[in-house]
Amino acid sequence: MALRCLSQSSTTFSYLSKICGFRMHGTKAAASVVEEHVSEMVGTERVDEDYADVDWDNLGFSLVRTDYMFATRSCREGNFEQGCLSRYGNIELNPAAGILNYGQGLIEGMKAYRREDGRVLLFRPELNAVRMKKGAERMCMHSPSVQQFIEGVKQTVLANRRWVPPPGKGSLYLRPLLFGSGASLGLSAASEFTFLVFGSPVQNYFKEGTAALNLYVEEVIPRAYLGGSGGVKSISNYGPVLEVMRRAKARGFSDVLYLDAETKKNIEEVSASNIFLVKGNTIVTPATNGTILGGITRKSVIEIAIDLGYKVEERVVPVEELKDAEEVFCTGTATGVASVGSITFQNTRTEYKVGDGLVTQQLGSILVGIQTGSIQDIKNWVVEID
Repeated sequence: MALRCLSQSSTTFSYLSKICGFRMHGTKAAASVVEEHVSEMVGTERVDEDYADVDWDNLGFSLVRTDYMFATRSCREGNFEQGCLSRYGNIELNPAAGILNYGQGLIEGMKAYRREDGRVLLFRPELNAVRMKKGAERMCMHSPSVQQFIEGVKQTVLANRRWVPPPGKGSLYLRPLLFGSGASLGLSAASEFTFLVFGSPVQNYFKEGTAALNLYVEEVIPRAYLGGSGGVKSISNYGPVLEVMRRAKARGFSDVLYLDAETKKNIEEVSASNIFLVKGNTIVTPATNGTILGGITRKSVIEIAIDLGYKVEERVVPVEELKDAEEVFCTGTATGVASVGSITFQNTRTEYKVGDGLVTQQLGSILVGIQTGSIQDIKNWVVEID
């Protein structure tokens, strides 16, 4: 089947027509119905606000110090205090804290976007909260409730509102942290946990910007093991891949694609993002079997793809299938939907289609449109911050 070739506007209309049940027959009446749904979501006037002194046109993905952070602590019973904002800065930890000695820590990643009318939006924050709770269970940690998690994130965004980039210039990346702050000398769970949220304005995650990525398949060092913590967002998942990433980037690659630890024959995920292969009308991605993180962007892209009529397969993906794919893309909160231009495996480089009018661009445009409010959110994925 030929790949769909759609512009930004036609992608929007096509998506809404499929989801809302509209039928597009080329008539002005049909088009106007969809256009009305889109225009309802896009303000005609932009609210002027004070912005932080930032070169918004040259944002990368590095830490920019903002104004405030949010924090709360749990007691031995596991209940978290109300929490409060404080000026962004260093924190104090006992040398015997669980995070320092036994790695009891989880991270999340999410973004706040500014609409054209100045309002600020979060994307599916309840899924981040639920994922943190599941990770806390795996890591023997207290965790905030979903409501406490979202409230802490909202307070952080509101306090740092001037750091949310103008529309089209990026987003405020939010990093919720949960870690063992209570002291323990022997191997045991911490008695106290801290939930902390800070943010930083960002644009593109990779130095390539919006250019296609070039991945390298790592055959020796796996990212995760069955029975380990690869399926949750534990801090312990990321340190072990840094040396592999360093070596790959020194050779000119953007990032690393890892194989399963058991057989080293199946692809799993990239260092900090999920991966998808496209062939005709079929989109394939490795199943989340305990070693692969269930990404929220991954989940959202799958739902959008199904709505558009694509066949989505979540299954074991042998590394040999890389040579048969027409397109490959990565998904993640930081990366968004990123095209992959090539993958090198056993010194053989396979190249893929990139550019406008392809499946990757279609899915990415719809996702960003929903996140930024330029496409109507009929799935109730977006939360407006009051």
